[in-house]
Amino acid sequence: MTTSKKHPYHLVEPSPWPFMGALSAFILIIGTVLFVRKYGSYVLWAGVGLLIFTTIGWWRDIIKEAKTEHNEVVRHGFKWGIALFIASEFMFFVAFFWAYFNASLIPTAEIGGVWPPKGLKTIDPFDLPYLNTLILLLSGTTVTWAHHAMLENNTKDSLEKLAITILLGICFLGVQAYEYIHADFAFKGGIYPSTFYMATGFHGFHVFIGVIFLIVCWFRGHLGHFSATDHFGFEAAAWYWHFVDVIWLFLFVSIYWVGSGS
Repeated sequence: MTTSKKHPYHLVEPSPWPFMGALSAFILIIGTVLFVRKYGSYVLWAGVGLLIFTTIGWWRDIIKEAKTEHNEVVRHGFKWGIALFIASEFMFFVAFFWAYFNASLIPTAEIGGVWPPKGLKTIDPFDLPYLNTLILLLSGTTVTWAHHAMLENNTKDSLEKLAITILLGICFLGVQAYEYIHADFAFKGGIYPSTFYMATGFHGFHVFIGVIFLIVCWFRGHLGHFSATDHFGFEAAAWYWHFVDVIWLFLFVSIYWVGSGS
């Protein structure tokens, strides 16, 4: 009885990581609820630790599979998969934009019939938000540069530009954290703060995930996992990063600029 494959597809072996990921997510949710209700943070940190362990283990196994199982047919499927994933993420943000425009285009009497609501001091769009826009657009340029260098098999130049992209992403997160700390409105301050923090906060979370994605690619590049003809892991990270850039442009124009009433 032969065990050789008669097809080009990769059928994954049984793995504990999907179960571990679901378990860590469950513990994270329970831990967050307990933390918010002031029952301590032990369960929350346990969930975070288990999630990090799961992520490292799952990523390690995928990297091993990539060396032997990911042929051209499999990579083609991955490209469609990441494209559909980004499309689903786009629809995720559509929900926040919908909530924002529903409140801003037809402001109710409860908020004074105007947008932004009366008495609310918005963030100057051409202060920190404009700086963050420049940072993120520059990072989109450097990650594209890194990709083109990879296509030319110039690994050294690619890793340098990738490192710059990572640093720019970290700078973006730092500026956004500073902006949140010094904002004149809190999350519970009404419909404007709620939609503002949900949309920009989830975008910041996506930037954080993108930075981790790029850091993994940087280490893989140093280990020689990528070449000019085989670097889909890096390509997927670049696609995701450009998606984050585009969403930020929508956020900057609609929420920070037009929505500020300036």
